[in-house]
Amino acid sequence: MRIAIFPGSFNPVHQGHVQLALHILDTYIADEVWMLVTPRNPLKAKSDLIDEADRLAMVRLAVADVPGLAASDFEFRLPRPSYTIDTLRQLEQSYPEHQFVLMIGSDNALIFDEWKEHDELLKRFEVYVYPRPGFPIGDAIKLYPAMKPVDTPLYPIASTQLREMLKKGIDTGGWLHAEVARYIDRHRLYRC
Repeated sequence: MRIAIFPGSFNPVHQGHVQLALHILDTYIADEVWMLVTPRNPLKAKSDLIDEADRLAMVRLAVADVPGLAASDFEFRLPRPSYTIDTLRQLEQSYPEHQFVLMIGSDNALIFDEWKEHDELLKRFEVYVYPRPGFPIGDAIKLYPAMKPVDTPLYPIASTQLREMLKKGIDTGGWLHAEVARYIDRHRLYRC
C-alpha cells in the first residue's frame, strides 16, 4: 500500500488535521494516512508541549471511526529528537511491503533546508506540501520543485490558537472532535 506519513505534534489534534488527511485519501495520493505523533520536533520549542501519550490518545480518538486514517506512535520507539529522514528509513525497514510518502505544511517546506538530510529525503521520498495560512505554497515549490503541492482548502485554525482558546475557556467552535474535547476536559489539559 501507499502510505502518507503525516507527522505532527498534534498539540492538540483538530478537525483541520483530519480533513486534510481525508483530502489526501480522496485525491488518491495515498491508500492510508498515518498521523504520526512526534514526541519532540527538533525545530520547535518544547515549552507548551503536553505529554506524548495524551497527544497520541487524542489522535486515536479523532480518527477512531475514520477508514483509512490511523494514529501512529512509531517515533516513540526511536532516538530523540526524531528526524524525519530517520523515521522514514525505519518505516521502510519495518514495513517493506509499503511505499511511504511524506506530507508537510508550507510553513515547514519554507525551512526545509534546516531538516536533517533534506536533499536525501527529497531524492528518496515523494513530499507533498499542503497550504498553511501565511506561508505561500508557491514560494515553497519554487525553493524545492520536487515537492508536490496539494490542492486542498485552507483550514483557518492552528493548534496554537486552540491552546490559547482552551486556556481562556473560549469555545473552540467545533474544531475539536467531541471525544477529543471530552478527553481534554477530563484530563484538564491546556488549562494553565
